[in-house]
Amino acid sequence: MQKALILWDIDGTILQSGGAGMKALQAALQNVFGVSGTLEGIEFAGRTDPWIIRQIFTRFGIAESSENFGSYVDGYIAILPEILGQSGARVLPGVADILGRAAEHPNVVQGLLTGNLRRGAETKLGHHGLWDYFPIGAFADDSEVRNELGPHALRRAKGHWGLDFPPDRVWIVGDTPHDIACARAFGARVLAVATGSSRVADLSGHNPDFVLESLVDTDAFWRAIGE
Repeated sequence: MQKALILWDIDGTILQSGGAGMKALQAALQNVFGVSGTLEGIEFAGRTDPWIIRQIFTRFGIAESSENFGSYVDGYIAILPEILGQSGARVLPGVADILGRAAEHPNVVQGLLTGNLRRGAETKLGHHGLWDYFPIGAFADDSEVRNELGPHALRRAKGHWGLDFPPDRVWIVGDTPHDIACARAFGARVLAVATGSSRVADLSGHNPDFVLESLVDTDAFWRAIGE
């Protein structure tokens, strides 16, 4: 049987970080630019870090220069581990079991497809000892537009495993309508989980292949994936 490629979203799917990303971006705003202010009302769920940063710069009148962007990202990554430790960040129920089983499954490989910048993804997953489960990934460094990330993941998967993964053997696992749209943009299948800000009814309205309330029932995950 041809191997299946499972591409995981992070925030709201693998982890519940207690708003650590937003808190770290807000702290970095003060640390880097000396700017105080709320980030409330900026959409985070399913968005890429560069998109979010542009909204922040627009709100506070910060020039969108490469220098400012780089300094802000550096400040965000520097404070993120501390904020993760303070925010009660946790791995969502069922996820660790699924990741461990997938790592040993003869017909499954896994990677990331996330709106996080790569350094942010590594920091968040490394905080929980999960980074090494994902030998490849597509990140916001590849494109600010989430729907453009799929081909990057497939290219890296082929480079790592030496395999082409047809669309019916590629799965996105994510918690927002943006994850569903991203999967459809490159023909992948999608398993949506209502562990983030979107409920089952909201996700179902975007026609994922499967939708689950959570990943607590790990057998339900594997039945959906078909492995």
